Amino acid sequence: MEYPLPERIGTPDLFVGRTQEFANIGAWLRGVHKGISGSVALLARKKSGKTAIVQRLFNRLWSENGAIIPFYYEIKAKKVGLATFAEDYFRHFASQYISFLERDPALVRKPFQLEEILDYGRQQQNRYLVSDVEALLREKESGHADLMWMLAYQAPHTYAGVLERRWVVMLDEFQNLSEYIYTDELKTLKDESMVGSYHEHAESKIAPMFVTGSYVGWLVHVVNKYLEAGRLDFWMLSPYLKSEEALEAVYRYADYFEVPITNQTAVLINQLCQSDPFFISRVLSSQASHKDLTHAKGVSDTVHYELTERKSGFARTWAEYIDLSLDRINDTHARKILLFLTKHAEREWTHHEIQDELNLPLDLKELLRKLLTLSQSDLIEEGSSDIHFRGLRDGTLYLILRNRFEEEVREFEPALRQDFMLQYEALKKQNRALQGKLNHLSGKIAEDLLATELRSRKRVHLSDFFEGFETEATWNLSEVRTRVQFQRPDGKSYEIDVWAKTDSNRLLCIEVKKSQTVMGLPTVQDFLEKLNWLQGSFKEQSVRGAFLSMGGFTEEAQEFCQKHRIGTALRLVFIDHFFES
Repeated sequence: MEYPLPERIGTPDLFVGRTQEFANIGAWLRGVHKGISGSVALLARKKSGKTAIVQRLFNRLWSENGAIIPFYYEIKAKKVGLATFAEDYFRHFASQYISFLERDPALVRKPFQLEEILDYGRQQQNRYLVSDVEALLREKESGHADLMWMLAYQAPHTYAGVLERRWVVMLDEFQNLSEYIYTDELKTLKDESMVGSYHEHAESKIAPMFVTGSYVGWLVHVVNKYLEAGRLDFWMLSPYLKSEEALEAVYRYADYFEVPITNQTAVLINQLCQSDPFFISRVLSSQASHKDLTHAKGVSDTVHYELTERKSGFARTWAEYIDLSLDRINDTHARKILLFLTKHAEREWTHHEIQDELNLPLDLKELLRKLLTLSQSDLIEEGSSDIHFRGLRDGTLYLILRNRFEEEVREFEPALRQDFMLQYEALKKQNRALQGKLNHLSGKIAEDLLATELRSRKRVHLSDFFEGFETEATWNLSEVRTRVQFQRPDGKSYEIDVWAKTDSNRLLCIEVKKSQTVMGLPTVQDFLEKLNWLQGSFKEQSVRGAFLSMGGFTEEAQEFCQKHRIGTALRLVFIDHFFES
């Protein structure tokens, strides 16, 4: 797959999980092909992975070069005049359309200016592009910002109709339309009704919209007010990955940030970070002094730093989110409500009970509205009925709220740091279940599990991992990497699943096959070809090979490995000793 749109998550390999979400999107896209899928809004609190999903969706559709043309546009939280916004919107739309046609990814990253789009349209005799750019330039000259915007937002839907193609219109942070777009270039007159521009197009079946929103209550409010209920289906996205997916993310991020961990601390990081990929990434990239994620106390201290140090990346992100959510309610009563429910999260409360406890100068209707806004912003939870609410009991946002209000909420005992160590001790007691989980995961992330174990040992006896190595031989590994690629002069490329280097001019190259398919002779012969080429390329070093096949070997393949001194293994034996230390 190609990645014309640079993904904010970083290198594409850092995108982990979301299997069910993409299954749902796949079904929705099949409906787009048939002309039966309507517009949807993907809703979740900030840093939940919404942008990663829509950017990956754009790249997937662009790479497939099929019947659906993608359009992605981020509506930034920055004040902008309507004329400037309309021009920028159309430039991105037209440039991405041209990029799709010409297979030129550069146009996604650096959109054409209007004049360049006009030149392209004339050269390709594309009368729609020519007509629209000429109209935009004319209205810009006349100062008709509203007409510029009308032409811009209608473009994907218009082109889908006249060209008889399908478009998907992906608008990231859709709620920002109502807050940051001003009708004048001096940015004095804000137009909250901007969302209503899509009143008709939200029901399009040839160019349905796929929008996202981080401030759920805010987005639901403006959508219901200006688009009418039912024009967008709301899809709620959990900020947390499945536990197995999140554990895979720990290994991916640790490898990316080049942070030493162990298989034991990988499980602990996942547990303390609540399987939240954003929290995991912040812990692994933390600037905490003396960060050491190879033992339990180091993990606990680093997680504690990210939660409690106001300058940490994690805490700053949530401070911004909480403050903006509370500011939208626009008074101090919401803070009192949030503090009270966070303090007494052990039970549900009706709005009547909250009113009695806090004695707020609000009528019950206004109080209920504030409670609904807080719940839609993911700051509290809805309860068993429309009038029941409770404070967050788990999740990373709960931990931030707990720390932020710690001085006021005296019942928070024991302290966070002590809680984390208690969780570690509980994990050790669950080691059988955790061993089972790692054994289950080994079919998916065997390279990461093996590389992490090799890195965590100062001296390695390879006979502990593979048959065919001398039992007394000790390897002092100075570097261990995964998925290392080499290219031969003739253009053929090789990938080494696990590549390890010693301080005595020895290289270990490990092939990992995670399926239950039995490896036959041709596969191990191909691996020997890799080893021979590497030995010729690294003449001053001694190259040894090992092969981990979760499905086993044929007798012929096993004999071939023995003959050529290739170590073999059928499973990751070190998982059997998980958490014993």
